[in-house]
Amino acid sequence: MGLRFRKSVKIAPGVRVNFNKKSTSVSFGGKGVRHTISSTGRRTSSVGIPGSGLYYTKSSSAKKSRNRKNNTYTTNNEYTYEDPYYEVEQFNSFIETITSFHKNCDYSMDWDKIRKEPPPFNLEKKGPNEIEALESLNNYKPNLIEKIFKNVNKKKIDKLKNNVELSKTKDMELYRNWEKQNIQAQSILEGNLTTYTNILNDMDFLNNLSEFVPKFDFQFSNKDEMIIEYNLNIDNVVPEKYATLTKTGKLSIRKYTKTDYYEVVQQYVSSLAIRIARNIFGLLPIKTVIINTKNNILDTSIGEIKNITILSVKIDRNTLNGLNFDLINPFDAMSNFEHNVRFLKTKGFQPVEKINI
Repeated sequence: MGLRFRKSVKIAPGVRVNFNKKSTSVSFGGKGVRHTISSTGRRTSSVGIPGSGLYYTKSSSAKKSRNRKNNTYTTNNEYTYEDPYYEVEQFNSFIETITSFHKNCDYSMDWDKIRKEPPPFNLEKKGPNEIEALESLNNYKPNLIEKIFKNVNKKKIDKLKNNVELSKTKDMELYRNWEKQNIQAQSILEGNLTTYTNILNDMDFLNNLSEFVPKFDFQFSNKDEMIIEYNLNIDNVVPEKYATLTKTGKLSIRKYTKTDYYEVVQQYVSSLAIRIARNIFGLLPIKTVIINTKNNILDTSIGEIKNITILSVKIDRNTLNGLNFDLINPFDAMSNFEHNVRFLKTKGFQPVEKINI
């Protein structure tokens, strides 16, 4: 029995890119309806009735398919599909997603505000959960069944009393969490690098980008400067083909020209770098971050995969905050910062040296 390799990457809500040894596919849709477009040209639609276990699947292929009755063929990557406009729209939405990371930020922590947050309650008095539980106990009035069956009434009262004890535990957890956050905020404002590291780990930094950056390394030079390095697998994210409509309204899957393909790669890489910088500045009081983006490429001269740095950029908080993220070209925006990059229109990113603090 052979082993099958398959990987699925979520790139946006309801949109996934699927990889195996022979092909790549994009699937999208919601509950009950899902469409899949494969790089081999095969297309599958699944329509189901939620909760019924019933579903309908329809598949078609870009390969020459002979109709036994009239011997017609489907060629030139053209497809007759129920809603080709929707599919093109979904593909364009995917490309928009991977080239617009810079427009959003996942964190906005105000550590000074957190430090000044008052305690949830006075430890010498009852907490909010206990007050609520006592109110339920004191206001309890047995219904008719509980009046008739005394054991039912007793169980109800015992449960309410138990809830009072449980509420005390909840209040203590609430207070301890406030205490922890208060101490943590104070430590961060003091520039404690150990706390910086704990925050990145505890908050699962880059969690929302984990499909694109599964792992990253970081180090702090001091309380104001840090370095982040991560690997991108560009080939597994940026498609080599795109969806478009023919003049007759049919769906057509065409291969990108080298220039157009690397234009998408260029925007994807630089947009992601800006997003990561924004996340760092939104999470920690860092002033400067050096971001080193790396990628695996095949060195055809020796036949080996090499891990190279394709973009190294030193981003400072003040300059970044002055950019209009909705209007910038993320690659052009690199010119606002010290950076090393070498990009060829028909070959993409080339190896560069890392910037030092």
